[in-house]
Amino acid sequence: MSEVQVALDVRARLGECPRWDEQSQCLYWIDIDSFRLHRFDPRTHTNDIRQFDQEIGCFSLRDDGGFVLAMRSGFYFIDSWDAPLRPICDPEADLPDNRFNDGRCDAAGRLLAGTMDKSKTGGASLYSLDPALTVRRLEDGVNTANGLAFSPDNTRMYFSDTPRHVIYVYDYDISSGAASNRRVFHQFPHGLGRPDGAAVDSEGYYWSALYEGGRVVRLSPQGDIVAEIAVPARCPTMVAFGGADLKTLYITSVGQRPDAELADYPLSGALFSVRVEVAGRVEHRFRYDPR
Repeated sequence: MSEVQVALDVRARLGECPRWDEQSQCLYWIDIDSFRLHRFDPRTHTNDIRQFDQEIGCFSLRDDGGFVLAMRSGFYFIDSWDAPLRPICDPEADLPDNRFNDGRCDAAGRLLAGTMDKSKTGGASLYSLDPALTVRRLEDGVNTANGLAFSPDNTRMYFSDTPRHVIYVYDYDISSGAASNRRVFHQFPHGLGRPDGAAVDSEGYYWSALYEGGRVVRLSPQGDIVAEIAVPARCPTMVAFGGADLKTLYITSVGQRPDAELADYPLSGALFSVRVEVAGRVEHRFRYDPR
């Protein structure tokens, strides 16, 4: 495994949700606290920015073009990079202190996205937005939804509740979108970092960015840590596999941190990359089907 490099020297306030687009060979990512969607082309080293007026927690590319976004005020479409927002629905309109956070599409084209509860008292949930734009709640009692990922055979769903330092695994029925039989996949000890965003590689291993842990860990399907990558930021937030061979691991991070920490980690907020030996997988896209 090679050394971690700075892919984009930027000071994101809260970098998150990197998504590789295998068609354009670009990396999309967000800065939640700056209300921005980014498009990074590693071939030209250019980074375009789309500004919004509220936080984007996560997003997915759509198979018919454009994006589906999970924002502070619910789910939205944009039909192209420059297109206006089109609202879909807001399942937590009665919870103004909550906002959407992490999410990912499954192989059937549903977007699963969870919210975060500002008070960290279990007031957040995990939702599924299906291709017909029907929303259902899959989990409640959540503090901060994170780490959403699926096994290559689509029989497992991973989900972390960051303040509880835990990653869960569920049995997942791809035909119905039902998640069941929740159990602990890995419990991290306090003080060594909290599980944030994640991705699963082609061998079915789960990669988790450890917020305030300064590293990314690779966990086996049995939940054991088998490898670690030190990151030159105390708060890495999420990973994505990219590049033509899907062996470049991109890592987002937080730049809005205490001055003492920034003195020790001056690259905080940058987009990092590292070459890895095992390839990732092409991201599933949202499959809009209004029928």
